[in-house]
Amino acid sequence: MARIVEVEAYLGDGSDPGSHCHQGPTARNQAMFGPPGRLYVYRSYGIHTCANVVCEAEGRGAGVLLRAVQPVEGAARMRKARGLGPSTAEREIGSGPGKLCQALGISLDDYGASLLRGRLTLRRPGASDPPLQVARCRRIGLGKGRQLPYRFYAEDHPCISRGRPG
Repeated sequence: MARIVEVEAYLGDGSDPGSHCHQGPTARNQAMFGPPGRLYVYRSYGIHTCANVVCEAEGRGAGVLLRAVQPVEGAARMRKARGLGPSTAEREIGSGPGKLCQALGISLDDYGASLLRGRLTLRRPGASDPPLQVARCRRIGLGKGRQLPYRFYAEDHPCISRGRPG
C-alpha cells in the first residue's frame, strides 16, 4: 500500500499541448477517453512505464499522472520489485513515475484496468492518516505545456520526485 504524494494533471480539451489527448483519441491513448477510474499506462521514451488515472467523463480525454508515492505497507516488497537493497531510503522507492510503476508492479498489461476494484485500487485517505499540505507548480520533464501549473505535490515531503518545485 502506498500514499500518493505527487501528481500532474493533463487535459484533453485542446488547451494542453503536453497531454497525450491533445489531438484527440488514438489507438495509444484510447483509455484516456474513459471511462474514468481506469489506468492509462504507457512507456515514456520506450524505457519507463508511466501510469495516469483517467479522470473525465467518457469521451473527454484527461488524466492525472501518478508521479510519486510514499510506501505505507510493503516497503520491502517494493524495494525488491525495484531491485533495491533493504537499506535504500524510503524516498527512493517511488519518487518518480517510472519508479512508482516498478515499485507497485504496474505494467503495460494494466492498461485500461479499473482502479475501483481489483489488484490496484484507489482509496480515500483514512481518518487516522496525517493530512498533507498540497502545493502546486509548473509541470516537469516536458517540452510543450511545461509552464502550466498542473503539478500537485505534498509540500516538503521527502518522497516527491527529484524535480523540486521552483
